[in-house]
Amino acid sequence: MSCYLGIDLGTSGAKALLMDTAGKILATASAEHPIAAPRPGWSEQKPDDWWRSATQAVRRALHRAKVDPADVAAIGLSGQMHGLVLTDGDGEVLRPAILWNDQRTAREAAEIERAVGGRRNLVKMVGNAAMTSFTLTKLLWVRRHEPRVYERARHLLLPKDYLRLRLTGEYVGDVSDMSGTLMLDQEKRDWSGPILEKFRIDRELLPPVVESHEITGRLTKPAARQLGLKPGVPVVGGGGDQPVGAVGNGIVAPGLASATLGTSGVMYVHSREYRADPESRVNTFCSCVAGQWCLFGCVLSAGGSLQWFRNTLAQSEMQQARREKRDPYELLTAQAAEAPLGAGGVFFLPYLTGERTPYADPFARGGWIGLQAGTTRGQLIRAVLEGVTFAMNDALQLLKAAGVRIRQIRLSGGGARSPIWRQMQADVYGAPCAVVNADEGPAYGAAILAAVGAGEFRSVAQACKALVQVAETIQPGRAARARYADYYRQFTRLYPALSDEFPRLQALTENGR
Repeated sequence: MSCYLGIDLGTSGAKALLMDTAGKILATASAEHPIAAPRPGWSEQKPDDWWRSATQAVRRALHRAKVDPADVAAIGLSGQMHGLVLTDGDGEVLRPAILWNDQRTAREAAEIERAVGGRRNLVKMVGNAAMTSFTLTKLLWVRRHEPRVYERARHLLLPKDYLRLRLTGEYVGDVSDMSGTLMLDQEKRDWSGPILEKFRIDRELLPPVVESHEITGRLTKPAARQLGLKPGVPVVGGGGDQPVGAVGNGIVAPGLASATLGTSGVMYVHSREYRADPESRVNTFCSCVAGQWCLFGCVLSAGGSLQWFRNTLAQSEMQQARREKRDPYELLTAQAAEAPLGAGGVFFLPYLTGERTPYADPFARGGWIGLQAGTTRGQLIRAVLEGVTFAMNDALQLLKAAGVRIRQIRLSGGGARSPIWRQMQADVYGAPCAVVNADEGPAYGAAILAAVGAGEFRSVAQACKALVQVAETIQPGRAARARYADYYRQFTRLYPALSDEFPRLQALTENGR
C-alpha cells in the first residue's frame, strides 16, 4: 500500500510523518537540532545538524509505522522560512545558516528600501517590505561583512531546500518559500530582474523555482541508504512551513484562516488574487496552491515565549515532567488555568527576538508589566499565554482591515494542544476556532503535497477536501470576549509607550555596559 512522507524542518527540530492514501497518519517522529546565538540578536544553525535530525526523524517514523520502505511513493518538504544557506560549487556549506529570527540586518533592510525609492516601491516589486527576517538582507550582510564567503558562494538555498539538495542532489526552490527572499516577483512567480540588477545579484546564484506539488528530483542512493528508503522516490517542491502548514489545515480557500503557534506565531489567510499591503504591515506570499496567494502576519516569539519560560524559569516542572513522564507544558498551562482572566493585571510583551507584525521592530524587547507583590506564578504564566494571543490578534486585526472576511480560524501548533489556550484564542479573536483531524500542520501538509505530486489527487484543493476534516469547534464566550477586548486595548498601548526605549537598551547591551 502506498504512503507519503512529509518532512518538516523546524527551528528546534525536524519532524517526519507518514500518511496513507486516505490521509491517516501512520506514524510521526521528531529529532532536535541545536541553535546558536553568537551575539545578542543573532540566530544561526549548522545545516549538517538539519540533515542529521531529518534522517533520525525519518528512520524513527519508518520504524514506528512498520511500513515497507518500498511503499513510500513520494516525499514532501516543509521548513522554517527565510534562512540563508550558502554553498560552494560542490554543495559544501560555507558558513552557518542565518535564520529567520536573526536581527543583525537592520542596516541592510533600510538600505534596500532606500535603494529602490522607498517601501511602497519595494512592495510593488516583490510584495513585501524589507524586514530583517528576509533573505536578501542576510545575503547583503554576508557580502559586506564576510566578502570571502560571498565570493566563494555559488548557490543560495533556503533551509528545506538544503535538505532537498541532500536528498536529490538538485538545487531547486519553490515559489511559496522564495516569496520571503525579497527577490521573487510574486505576480510572475519568478525571480525579479530589477531587484537582481539593483543589488548586483548573479541569477546563477539562485535556484529555479517551481510550484509546491511539482516533482523536483528523486532520492539518490546515498540519501536512500541514510534514510532507510529505496532510491528513486520523487521529491516534490514543498514550501515554507506556514504555507505548507496551511495545506495541512485545509486553508486553501477564501474565508478560512489559521492561527499557528510554533516557535513563531502566524495568522494566515488564503487569497485567490494577488494583493499586497502597500505598507507591508502583513506579508503577501505565493501559496502552495498553484497560481494563488496568501496573506499573513508573524509574531516572532509566540510559542518561543513559553519555551523560554520553560527553559529558564520552570526547572521544577521539567523535573516533575521527567518523573511523571508528562509534558512540562501541560504542567505550566494547568497553573495558568488557575489564574484569573487578565492575569491579575499583568501583561507580557512577547518580543524576545524583536517583532515583525505589526511593528517590524528588530529592537523590540519582551517583559512583564504590572507586577505586584501579590503576583503569582500562575499569573506570570497566564500573562505569557495572553500576551502571545494578543500579539496574534494584532495580526488578525490587520488582515480584517485589509478587507479579508474570516468565518473560521483553524488552530495548530502548541496553542491547539492546550484546552485553555484554545479557548483563550477563541475569546480574544472573537471568532469560532477549530482544530482539524490531523494536528501536525506542516509535516501533514508536506505529505499531502507529496500525494498530489505523485498523482494521488488532481490538485491541492481536492486533496484537502478529501483529507482534512474539522474535529472540534470552539466558540468564543460572550463574557470572556468582552473582558478580553478591554485587556487587548490596554495591551496595544504598551508597545508605543516603550518603543523609544528599546534601541537604547540594545545600545547598552552592545556596549557592554
